[in-house]
Amino acid sequence: MLYDVLIIGAGPVGLTLAMRLGLKGHKVCVLEAQSDIETDLRASTFHPPTLDLYDEQGITAQLIESGLVAPTWQVRMNHTNEFAEFDLSILKDHTNHPYRLQCEQWRLSGFLRDYIENKLPNVSLLWGHPCESFNQDASSVVVNSKSSTSDLTTFKAKFLIGCDGARSIVRKNLCLEFEGQTFPETTILATTHFPFQDYLDHLSYINYCWTSDGTFSLLRLKNLWRVSLYPSLDESIDCAVESQSVRRKINQISSSFGDSPILEIRPYKIHQRVVKQYVVGRVLLAGDAAHINSPSGGMGMNGGVHDAFNLADKLNRILKGEGIELLNKYERQRRPIAIKHVIEQSSKNRARMQEKDMSKRFLTLQELKRKSQDKSLALDYLLETSMISGLAESLNID
Repeated sequence: MLYDVLIIGAGPVGLTLAMRLGLKGHKVCVLEAQSDIETDLRASTFHPPTLDLYDEQGITAQLIESGLVAPTWQVRMNHTNEFAEFDLSILKDHTNHPYRLQCEQWRLSGFLRDYIENKLPNVSLLWGHPCESFNQDASSVVVNSKSSTSDLTTFKAKFLIGCDGARSIVRKNLCLEFEGQTFPETTILATTHFPFQDYLDHLSYINYCWTSDGTFSLLRLKNLWRVSLYPSLDESIDCAVESQSVRRKINQISSSFGDSPILEIRPYKIHQRVVKQYVVGRVLLAGDAAHINSPSGGMGMNGGVHDAFNLADKLNRILKGEGIELLNKYERQRRPIAIKHVIEQSSKNRARMQEKDMSKRFLTLQELKRKSQDKSLALDYLLETSMISGLAESLNID
């Protein structure tokens, strides 16, 4: 069978691309190495333009029902209770969703899968089918996949899209350089049902916090809090991920935490990289396969979703008769935005919170308070940090 598009990876980016192409009537197949949707700790912040994009198919309504609407976010000096708070309602003339939504990434994947399976018979989702290799010619791409229950199987399509994450097999097989860096710090992500809002005054649902000697973040979901911590000075990663160490750090945030249960602990390194090419013949990359960034500000998954909507439009037009050179416009529109609006902004967010000099922190907080209290400055800042400016700019690139 010849598919119009083969997609490697059934995360939010791959499933979004499959849904959008399926809605246009194209024959699509998604190959996913895992046997089901992974529910480990990943992205949890949805920005306003992403919610706007998912409105039409009712996905946004499902996310809102399962998540938590966050009308504000803060940068806090935890030991003094001073904070700058940004109110996203100021974006009401620029989006139908002037807030952030806090909801687990895996829920989005589940909603997309259900939509595809119930409404798009022209889209096939094959779980437990890792991509082993592929080759392309002037008219098609052939992918080899070997599942746990079958011998090597070949799939043929007019186009292949790698949506298979930061360790992308598609990108590696294309031998593309993934330029950038890995930062020295390791983040320790933990979850708990402890009600921080009852013990920390004026807490928002999204909080980036300085302590007297470090930093952490608190992000609230519908039924739990996510706490991002860092190893203490001279503390090994092995020690930092032990529940005893995590509990000690959370008790420094709120001494009332005590022996409250910690649900999950996950360490991860922070990378910032962008692939040199998004398009190689009939093979393309999107999402984390093309760009990865610091999670500070919650821009990674959202940027990947924006890739998917953009690329689906280009592929639809090509499959309906426009020239294949239109794919180059996808790269022109999305790669510079990943660098300028996603990586640079998330890097600024990370650098701000990693600052150790107390006087510089104080000056930064005062500047953020000034921005938050000036309507014009706040609007410009939130248009950028909410990814509205970047998405609009990408669509204006010819």
